[in-house]
Amino acid sequence: MTPIIGPVTSAAPSRGQASPPSSARGLAALTPSGRAIVPASWALYDFANTIFSFAVVSGAIGLYLVNDNQFGERDGNALLSIAVVVSVGINALVSPILGAFSDRGPGRMPFLLFFTGLCIAATFFIANVPALVGLLLFIVANFGYQAALIYYDATLKSVSYPASRGKLSGLGTGIGYCGTVFVGLLIFLLDIPVPERFRLTALLFLLFAIPIFVFVREPRIDDQAPVTGADIRDSFGQLRRSIAHAREVPGLGRFLIGRFFYSDAVNTVIVVMSVVVVKTMGLTEADANLVLLLLTVVAIAMSFVWGWLCDRQGPKRTLVMVLVSWAIGLILGGIAVGFGSAGIVPFLIAGAILGSGLGGVQVADRVLMVRLSPPDRIGEFFGIYGLVGKGSQVVGQLLYGAIIFLLLDDLGSGAYQVAVLSLLVTMLIGLWLIWPVRDDWSGSGETMLAAGMGPVAPPERLAPGGASIEPR
Repeated sequence: MTPIIGPVTSAAPSRGQASPPSSARGLAALTPSGRAIVPASWALYDFANTIFSFAVVSGAIGLYLVNDNQFGERDGNALLSIAVVVSVGINALVSPILGAFSDRGPGRMPFLLFFTGLCIAATFFIANVPALVGLLLFIVANFGYQAALIYYDATLKSVSYPASRGKLSGLGTGIGYCGTVFVGLLIFLLDIPVPERFRLTALLFLLFAIPIFVFVREPRIDDQAPVTGADIRDSFGQLRRSIAHAREVPGLGRFLIGRFFYSDAVNTVIVVMSVVVVKTMGLTEADANLVLLLLTVVAIAMSFVWGWLCDRQGPKRTLVMVLVSWAIGLILGGIAVGFGSAGIVPFLIAGAILGSGLGGVQVADRVLMVRLSPPDRIGEFFGIYGLVGKGSQVVGQLLYGAIIFLLLDDLGSGAYQVAVLSLLVTMLIGLWLIWPVRDDWSGSGETMLAAGMGPVAPPERLAPGGASIEPR
């Protein structure tokens, strides 16, 4: 995949350009280029990569691996967990290096193009090769997806003004949700079998990712020094310094540790929901896609409700309410799994509760992170916030996969019950940890938001992938 060159103008701000000209309107007012096509193309990439997150990470790969023609139910579940752990774990380990190239390298777009192409190419061939090779291709694809997000999120600075970053980021989130609904409906209406979903996803990702490489351009920096070994070493050193700085902020360390535990449950549910629906409820693979699609719609609708509560009640109280609702949903879902297909109604109710909470976690914990961070360290602390999310994916998937692998032969669908209820334990630990955290301290980053600046760096996505049901 090579860059597509077109007659474009730079999307990056010129020196001294801090706010839109008074004549700009609509999308054009969000970007220094003054061209609406630039922010639209940037946001459309969210539509593209969310198709991969929903159709592959949350859907096709799990169903493909547990099929009796591939690895079977027990080994397939274990290998799914291992694949997610390896791809996300490697990404977490090299994130400081990728971040160094993002911040001090010659440009972000070539890296975005490379990792996007890597994800698309690997995804296209997953079902065309032996199952073990396909598993390795998924690891490559998910790593490419995760790595591309680092550079995509960083390009927000090039296509927006400081005061418009929140709006443009929100636009990307909304369009990302549309990508989820679009591919979910396409799979359902055309009844696309699981092996074909990989090729469909790759082609759609390619199609909708093209505009960002055509219309978005970064500013040319002639005196930019190349990235050195010292820069990379400093990136790892910065992580240690950031952790030390976080410990100085009241409640921030406790919140981040709590986030590790409740994100464990959220991230794991996003990946395994399709397999649980098919293997315990007796639904078809097409029905599983429809269930995920309905959860997405619930998440979209409830995001507005949780956002309203966040403004009225504060992010800490809202997050507590979200986690309590998730605990109820996990308990109900765990009980329903034990009844098999006879428990489909309470299972769907539990799914609706969990879907509601997906939007709520995204809304509330991000705002709470801003509320706890000093204005001059918001970008720095969001880096830790992102690594915590990645780390929780590793631990959650290992725990879930190990339970299914060890208990499936003896307990059957009861193994899924134990695995789901283990997520309840991590959720409750996270709730207990954040309970004493206050969101009203005087050094809050809200002072920056009040000035219309928004976070210095866009937050890390929550889902594996930031996600199927939650794009940003």
